[in-house]
Amino acid sequence: MSVTVRVPSQLRTLTGGAGELSVPAGTVRQLISSVEADHPGIEARLLDEQGGLRRFVNVFVAEEDVRYLDGLDTKVADGATVSIVPAVAGG
Repeated sequence: MSVTVRVPSQLRTLTGGAGELSVPAGTVRQLISSVEADHPGIEARLLDEQGGLRRFVNVFVAEEDVRYLDGLDTKVADGATVSIVPAVAGG
């Protein structure tokens, strides 16, 4: 089975314009690696130099922020949807 990854418009230049990708289930870290294998450059936009999630990137698994779950080690079940959401700042 697979997982649906929703890609924000800011990253779609790296995915050939695709707003959704289908990747094998696993942890969030494994999903990012799978997307990187097919769409080089996306991992650098999501992860910092230490391999952690960048401050301005939010990742949700079934509407739950992975920062409040197991972070990048959060398991993603078959058929789930993962949303990559850039942080929004206002003033």
